[in-house]
Amino acid sequence: MSFSLPDFRRKWSCRGNMSAGAAMVTAALGLSLVLSAPANARNYAAPLDIFGLGTPRPRAHAHSAKIPLPKLRPEEAPKATDKATEEAAPAADGKPSSDKPSPDKPGADKPAEAAPLPDKQLSACRLALTDEIAVAPSIPDIHGPGACGGVDLVRLEAIVLPDKHKVALKPAAVLRCTMASAIADWVRTDMVPLATSLGSTITDLDNFDSFECRGRNRVVGAMLSEHGKANALDVRSLKLANGQSISLTDRTVSRDVRERVLHSVCSRFSTVLGPGSDWYHEDHIHLDLAQRRNDYRICQWNVWDPLPQVAPLLPAERPEEAPPREVAAKSEGGKEGADDQEKATSAAPADKPAADSSKSKPATKKRR
Repeated sequence: MSFSLPDFRRKWSCRGNMSAGAAMVTAALGLSLVLSAPANARNYAAPLDIFGLGTPRPRAHAHSAKIPLPKLRPEEAPKATDKATEEAAPAADGKPSSDKPSPDKPGADKPAEAAPLPDKQLSACRLALTDEIAVAPSIPDIHGPGACGGVDLVRLEAIVLPDKHKVALKPAAVLRCTMASAIADWVRTDMVPLATSLGSTITDLDNFDSFECRGRNRVVGAMLSEHGKANALDVRSLKLANGQSISLTDRTVSRDVRERVLHSVCSRFSTVLGPGSDWYHEDHIHLDLAQRRNDYRICQWNVWDPLPQVAPLLPAERPEEAPPREVAAKSEGGKEGADDQEKATSAAPADKPAADSSKSKPATKKRR
């Protein structure tokens, strides 16, 4: 039996309707099976539960575990007191405690303060510069712009002499400890004997400048001065108890005194600048402890001679015993002129007097 294509289409044209009906029948059959099964028998979803209406799987039972309890408080432990009870309890002396928290204890309004930093270890210079040598309290380190400032700084207020007298620095100088120690040693060792030779003692030291963040000679853009490093001091004078003042750049002061100061400072400090170095140091002496290669030192201070007390304004009058100007105008040798004059005198006859010198002068015409 043979089938043609048209016959095939005509025979199976209702295949789509038949498949849909078969699916509906299958779904109804599965639903009936699910509903008819007992509830205790459906531990798992039925294989035909295509709609997800089965009962979910039960969860496994959790295993119970014992939680350890905290240990009992030992009897020797201090009793814990409530904060509110402690504040309300009276003090030991019977007085009620204040509601305000103690200023020493941190509270809700006062945070706990950080532990204090350990004290800075003192340098060997600071330990050596005691109150028996100078009144120089330590000050905090200075860290200024352009490397200005320094560490181990002091404020040199006075120098204590061996006889307990004090030489005040006016004003007080901010210096490094090493520079302050050098100034104190210079005054105590060299300047006290100098003042003693003048019959007095030192009372004040005129501080012209100490620490100042600036360039050399106050020139903008110049290298940092030793004053900017707190390593220099400018001194103008030393005042004595008898009222006398030793101005280091004053020409009226004895040259011997100024030279003694010059030799003293140049042997102690690495830089000494005074009159003759430049016009910036004509009225004071600059002292510092600058460190240079090979320990090079600079000592530029000209001790000028005293000026004459009275300056000559007009030339002095010609003395009467001075020779005539014509003779004085001749050459300094004057041997030829003297010989000729002697010959003329000897050739003149003895019986005739020598011609009057006044007559030999040419006549001068009178001016109108």
